[in-house]
Amino acid sequence: MNGSALAMMLVADVVVTVFTVYFFWKVLRTPGTKHEGDFMPGP
Repeated sequence: MNGSALAMMLVADVVVTVFTVYFFWKVLRTPGTKHEGDFMPGP
């Protein structure tokens, strides 16, 4: 594998990883929506 192919592969891997982490973090930080009929569990 020559140098330009290795660089392109690394750039593609980094871009995909950054997008994956960004959207995963966004999903984790987004609060859930409350639906009608939901109730808080209690004693």
